[in-house]
Amino acid sequence: MAYRILTLSPGSTSTKVAVFEADGTHEPTPVVKANVRHAPEELAAFDQAADQLQYRIDTILRELDAAGVELQSIDAFSGYCGGMGPTEGGIFAIDETVCEHVLNCGMNHPAILGAPILHAFAQQVGKPAYAVNQPDTDELADVARITGFPGVYRKSHVHCLNQKEVAIRYAAELGISYEEGNFVVAHVGGGLSVAAHQHGKMVDANDVLEGSGPFAPNRSGDVPLRPVVGLCYDGADKRDVLNVVGKTGGLKGLVGTDDTMEIERRIAAGDEWAHLCLDAMAYQTAKAIGAFAAVLGGRVDGIVLTGGVSNDEYFVDYIRELVAWIAPVRAYGGDFEMEALAAGAVRALDGSEDVLTYTGVPTWSGFDLDGAPADIEA
Repeated sequence: MAYRILTLSPGSTSTKVAVFEADGTHEPTPVVKANVRHAPEELAAFDQAADQLQYRIDTILRELDAAGVELQSIDAFSGYCGGMGPTEGGIFAIDETVCEHVLNCGMNHPAILGAPILHAFAQQVGKPAYAVNQPDTDELADVARITGFPGVYRKSHVHCLNQKEVAIRYAAELGISYEEGNFVVAHVGGGLSVAAHQHGKMVDANDVLEGSGPFAPNRSGDVPLRPVVGLCYDGADKRDVLNVVGKTGGLKGLVGTDDTMEIERRIAAGDEWAHLCLDAMAYQTAKAIGAFAAVLGGRVDGIVLTGGVSNDEYFVDYIRELVAWIAPVRAYGGDFEMEALAAGAVRALDGSEDVLTYTGVPTWSGFDLDGAPADIEA
């Protein structure tokens, strides 16, 4: 049976909205796919992200009206829903509990509007709304959380939605379900996350937000700590240091751009430093893939590369040469998050995946063990 699914991802400066026709056997077909940019002066009128709720609803309704799509024609609503806190992965029904939690979670980012917008639409037309593999999904094994700095624990901040989607796709190519297989997935976009997927759970991953793992186009990744500590105590501005961790580090800091196509043009013109830096990012990604293969005991059904940089044949080939001895390497270049939201809604509608009820209880909030230091919040 074919369904019509509305998908949504509210960003800091834009709203992604799409409508797909999907039946669960083929890739969802877009009917509408838009990324609406919001003028800074319009966003400046709102003190808090939560205040943008009606503004974002009106934006979506205008896009649907322009495309001739009626809200009543939608069979289900599915979205990127920030603020739910650490949960297991899967499909959650969006209800009043979810909406109340995200609007009062203390997070000031428009991603918290995903759930209440979809809930409002669903209530209006009497159809279900879902949060699919929400961004704070945390399925890490306890042993993966421990660091050698007491009170600093690893948490799961990873491109969960896209990671799981491409793993599901590759598993289907292999003729198995995602839950039957073991995969190492690397999402390489502006940020870079690598995760070990063991029988449907992301049991270990680098933290793409807090500065761990391979360096990325604009993020520093793992670095020796003593020089950074020294820099901080020598009077470096905290904001500048955090920007290197999350915005201006990586390729952007090393060669002045996070555009790998531009870097390849420089390489073709003889820029040896740019060549070495791009190789280093691929090299570190391959190292991380090897580490997560060890997490899976070497029993890896496939290595999957995704994200925008995975469209770069040079980058993919460099990694393939280093890790293909572990398992076959498959690249799905780009971002499939909107398609993943539609596919998840179809799995909920046709009963092929259970729909979970959100409780607000986090999957992890510290270790309740004798001697375990309390979690140091960033």
